Amino acid sequence: MPPDLENEVRCYREARGWTQAQLAEAMGVSRKTVNTVENGVFNPSVVVALKFSAALGQPVETLFRLTGTD
Repeated sequence: MPPDLENEVRCYREARGWTQAQLAEAMGVSRKTVNTVENGVFNPSVVVALKFSAALGQPVETLFRLTGTD
């Protein structure tokens, strides 16, 4: 079974006091992209993961982690 990707995007977004729309604007993506990544419906591409990292000021590995790799 392939590993799952978990994320802490919502936690860091809310810590900044941003809405999904504000984060999306800072990243240059749609609010739906932010929503689907936050809810684990969509795994971001490397480019989108790097945009999350830049906008939230956190390393990619802080925002995203693999689970079920045992």
